[in-house]
Amino acid sequence: MFEFLFNYPLAVYRKGTFVFSSGWPATLLVLGLAALAAAVLWLLLRRRRLPPARMLALGAVEWSVLALLLLLLWQPALSVTVLKPQQNVVAVIADTSQSMALEERYRQARALFEGRLESELKKRFPIRLYQAGETPARIDQLPAEPTAQRTDLGAALRQIASESSLLPVGAVVLLTDGADNGGNLGPETIEALRRARIPVHAVGFGSEQIARDIEILDASLPARVLPSSRLLLTVTLRQSGYRDRTAKLTVRDGDRVLAQRDVRLLADGDPWRETLALNAGNAGVKTLDIGIQPLEGESNTRNNSLERLVDVRDRKPRILYFEGEPRWEMKFIRRAAEEDSQLDLTSIVRTTENRFYRQGIRSPQELERGFPSTVEELFAYQALIIGNVEAGYFTPVQQNLIREFADRRGGGVLFLGGRAALSDGGWQRSAAAEMLPVTLQDRKGTFRREPATAELTRAGAESLLLRLEEDPEKNAARWKALPYMADYQQTGEPKPGATVLAEAVPGVRLRHPLLVTQNYGRGRVAVLATGGTWRWQMAQDARDQSHETFWQQLLRWLAGSVEERVTLLTTRQSYHGEEPAVIRAEVRDRNYLPAAGAVVTVQMLGPGGVSDTVELAPARGEPGVYEARWRAPRPGAYLAEAVAREGLDELGRDTVTFRRDDGTEEFFRTEQNRELLERLAQQTGGRYWRPAETGDLVKEIELSEAGVTVRETRPVWNAPAAFLLLAGLKAAEWLVRRRWGAI
Repeated sequence: MFEFLFNYPLAVYRKGTFVFSSGWPATLLVLGLAALAAAVLWLLLRRRRLPPARMLALGAVEWSVLALLLLLLWQPALSVTVLKPQQNVVAVIADTSQSMALEERYRQARALFEGRLESELKKRFPIRLYQAGETPARIDQLPAEPTAQRTDLGAALRQIASESSLLPVGAVVLLTDGADNGGNLGPETIEALRRARIPVHAVGFGSEQIARDIEILDASLPARVLPSSRLLLTVTLRQSGYRDRTAKLTVRDGDRVLAQRDVRLLADGDPWRETLALNAGNAGVKTLDIGIQPLEGESNTRNNSLERLVDVRDRKPRILYFEGEPRWEMKFIRRAAEEDSQLDLTSIVRTTENRFYRQGIRSPQELERGFPSTVEELFAYQALIIGNVEAGYFTPVQQNLIREFADRRGGGVLFLGGRAALSDGGWQRSAAAEMLPVTLQDRKGTFRREPATAELTRAGAESLLLRLEEDPEKNAARWKALPYMADYQQTGEPKPGATVLAEAVPGVRLRHPLLVTQNYGRGRVAVLATGGTWRWQMAQDARDQSHETFWQQLLRWLAGSVEERVTLLTTRQSYHGEEPAVIRAEVRDRNYLPAAGAVVTVQMLGPGGVSDTVELAPARGEPGVYEARWRAPRPGAYLAEAVAREGLDELGRDTVTFRRDDGTEEFFRTEQNRELLERLAQQTGGRYWRPAETGDLVKEIELSEAGVTVRETRPVWNAPAAFLLLAGLKAAEWLVRRRWGAI
């Protein structure tokens, strides 16, 4: 209809420039319009047969008729740039990846191209046909089925942009669902197309929201843990068509089920997260299969599961526990640590001013002078517990070392309550005050030797740190059943970045933060504002393991994730196809400062005997960080081991695991990515098309400014819309005159 009324498609008006083909100057037109306005106004003033408002309205209609006639005399036209017929190539890219097999998208794309589009294009342009799969390729005809295991639209577009320097490419027609996972459709590709002035016309196939589908979008868990540790797995899900239904979420290690739970499916199209707690089990690198039960009628079940690696490391982190005086709390903490084969607790108790009682030391010289005063001594441990001891006991150097232990070393530090601890020990005025997760009160008398119960906060109920039972409801009931603690300490307000996991409740209306945690620098810090958890053991049956479980989990949280001088990691746990894995190493020197001059080599081991050595390069703007990109040659699990050296000295080594998974990307996020296609078309000067709306596609391609072009002037003064408008204005004038009696 638009083309019938205005002679040309809307695209001609969007891309064209208005000109006057009569050759008369536009200033003369403006003067003529002004003269007509003056003449109409003079005639109206002579008649004065109507009220002023009606006279002005009638005059406006009369002037519009005369102005339109005058405008048509100047012969308005559109100046447009068009491609010269048969002198420009149109590149047609067909997405041949496996996601195009869903909903018969590829069949529809083939039918559109071979049924009408190909013949219409060939009437005016030579065609070059490409397929966009794992790698771009020139083809003579569309393949029968889409079989590529990934989609790299960017690589195909880059190839065409590079060919345009030798070949006049007028436009690109892209037949796809927009599920690009090649990683090459970025600003550089868009800029290359814009420099060549090549418009991309994207024809989108597939539903923008899948009718019936459940999909696991992501799953995250710690990459490294100690054996028998509790893990919190966070799974991101999305569904369509099954709202309020229930499906079973399962985690398996081979044939063994590690965790399983029924989940209620939430609103269509909106991602949400579910968490599962599981036990890491024995040492070793494990491949966990995370899956959700398919439901009847589901359109795509291959996105119901994915795999993640977890490295369960058989190591014993060392923990230093310093107490200012003997007390029951230390005895029971040591007992809990000794029952955990993955913890190595070294304790030192001040018996008199200059005498100490040491347990768990590895040599007679260890800690013989009391609390460490050097980086070498203190940083040999992974975690630190400060018990009932005043801040003034430590020298300024030692106070700074405690702070640096978390900040620079990346260790875990726990402060306990006591009559000479926290505010009562003057820690609010120490060099370590800023690392505490609470703002300590600046007063004495905060320690109360009074009974108090421990209650979980909402964050504590969700945290694995305080999980005595796997089931959340049973866990909450078990915490409520714990005996009261022998004492508690008023800490002050939590800092903005801190998390309160438990509160001490000494009375009905009284609550004080009990267990508060926060990250500090590279490490983590916690305050447990009591020295009386020993009653959880003493006041219960000897078979009850609540106290042991709590302390083992707290000590593992403090020390289990602490890294050494070399930390190797990858940006993701899973890579796809030819996508390079990004390997990064954080290297510290012997004082745990960034080692800017290290040499870092990584040995890569993979399936089928794959072996390679990669040297990491310093990362720009990140002292002590080294990185490289490496393409895994085949699917499977890979082990990378880094060795960092400074001169002839080895600073340390570390390992990381990752996977290359082929053939899985195409079955995740399978809805049509219209947003991507619209953005691509807009940024290159093209247009997004639905398959049913491609009737004017060839006409719009003709308006490209790429390749070999010519400037055309297309008249619009003779458009039917102009004469219909003129007739409409005259009819309006007659109706107004008749209604107001001015005929």
